[in-house]
Amino acid sequence: MRYYLGIDIGSIAVKAAVLDENRQVAEQHYLRVKGEPRKTAETAIEQIRSRFMISDLFSTGSGGKRIGGCFVNEIVALSRAAGELLPEFRTILEMGGEDSKVLRMEGGKLSDFSTNSVCAAGTGSFLDQQASRLGYTIEEFSSLALKAKHPPRIAGRCTVFAKSDMIHLQQKGTPDYEIIAGLCLAVARNFVGTVGRGKKLEKPIAFLGGVAASRGMRAAFEAVLQREIHVPENFAFMGAIGAVLHHLKNGKN
Repeated sequence: MRYYLGIDIGSIAVKAAVLDENRQVAEQHYLRVKGEPRKTAETAIEQIRSRFMISDLFSTGSGGKRIGGCFVNEIVALSRAAGELLPEFRTILEMGGEDSKVLRMEGGKLSDFSTNSVCAAGTGSFLDQQASRLGYTIEEFSSLALKAKHPPRIAGRCTVFAKSDMIHLQQKGTPDYEIIAGLCLAVARNFVGTVGRGKKLEKPIAFLGGVAASRGMRAAFEAVLQREIHVPENFAFMGAIGAVLHHLKNGKN
């Protein structure tokens, strides 16, 4: 059995996926980079090679070019995975540590896409920072939002204004879970308004990337878009999987 390794190196985490020659996922790894993306990626590769005879390595993500192997552009990798594994979806929302994307799909093919600006508002790293500032793990942060009944309005287009709003709400005694829900809604509105850029986000809609693990963000997107949001299996690993699928599709196996 031949195995192929796809590795997606982002600003917050390294996502690795091992695929067999039948294109089935045999193993996945999600490792926080903690400021050392290359070292974290090398650790993941070493661990995987100790268990699998890897024929080829394919990389993607903001740090994908640092480790060698065949590099695949993030949009190409993500659209390949979406086209093969999620052919029924028309819109793909993807949110990672620093990058956010909207992909529009037609018949399993990429028809259009857009990405975020350099501003950190509306990214996973911003949510991580605010969770830490409030004294919660990101897992606690994501579930607390679901307790909210009356989320306050928080500015979402600028991290400075968002933090200022949150501090003001804390000073007023607003419960943390209401503030967190308000922040999730602000991030979702910012994503739709900037990354979506007025595009028609047709359903069905899939939510991918590490931030899709947040139940608060899932609920926020559903509230903002007034549509059901689907989080598929392997939602955090689609880039890594797509890097492998892209090369296998093109006969480079």
